[in-house]
Amino acid sequence: MKFVARTITLLWLLAACPGTHGATLTDTPNSSASTGDFPTKPVRIIEPFGMGGGPDLLARALAPELSKLWGQPVRVENHPGAGATAAPALVAKSPADGYTLLLNTSSQAYSAVLSKTLPYDPLNDFIPTASLTSQPYLLVAGQPAGVTTVDELIAAAKAKPGQLRFASTGAGTATHLAAVKFNLATGIEALEVLPRPSDAIADVLAGTIEGRTTYMFAPISITLTPIRDGKLIPLGVSTARRSILLPDVPTIAEAGVTGFDFPFWYGIWVPAHTPVQVVGKLAKDIARALAEPNMREWLAKHGADRMNMTQPEFARFVRGESESAKRLIKSAP
Repeated sequence: MKFVARTITLLWLLAACPGTHGATLTDTPNSSASTGDFPTKPVRIIEPFGMGGGPDLLARALAPELSKLWGQPVRVENHPGAGATAAPALVAKSPADGYTLLLNTSSQAYSAVLSKTLPYDPLNDFIPTASLTSQPYLLVAGQPAGVTTVDELIAAAKAKPGQLRFASTGAGTATHLAAVKFNLATGIEALEVLPRPSDAIADVLAGTIEGRTTYMFAPISITLTPIRDGKLIPLGVSTARRSILLPDVPTIAEAGVTGFDFPFWYGIWVPAHTPVQVVGKLAKDIARALAEPNMREWLAKHGADRMNMTQPEFARFVRGESESAKRLIKSAP
């Protein structure tokens, strides 16, 4: 139990640690090749959580804008499973030519510290290429749980220590870290239910809707329909300000968990050794696509904020978060 408690504490520290900015492009890619007319063939965007998840929706909004810029098809491919590690594993083994992109969440940065058994190195096998968005997730409970507020959830958990179950998309993912931070901040004990190897985020959410788990943190976009249908209860927004998509739902901090703030962020990675000119072009073109009117409208509609970092800043941001986590773990008693 001491090991479990120490691990959970470290995960909370990891989720809370701030990133840094300011890396240079020469910190990462190989600079030996030219972009030429890149891209000259279809480009793939690989995402790890399955249809309907936040990365999937963002990828499908971004792909048409990139296709218009490049005059080439941009395909979105869903590769969920293995605790959201199947997609990064696929991209890590892909040719380093800029034609296979990984769209992932903050878990790409955290997994470097949280797991030592991955079939890839989350830092050294990838180049952080483009920051995308930061947005809130929603703490939700299934209708069978019988709770309608954050206070009721906390009371239910404290009445049955260690018996309530919470869902996540895998150890080290943002859904996992948010729940761990929430549990620690509220002083509750609950049992994590990890996904099956084949589960996409929709399958994980279905477990909460059906009552197999009591609560979870999920992208707001995939909760709207079950909330409207009365199958899912919105308890609180993970960030310091409310979501425009659910303006009547309080933030978790407003609901009584003082100081709680856990935004989720998204970015694009490519395999290590992708030529520096290709990485630079991808970064600039993705930034240009995000600034297009259609994308600005989509981001506003989905309650997302553009992160608006340069490629060097994003590379520094990703590595900085992982390095901060390593320092925290080494200094832990």
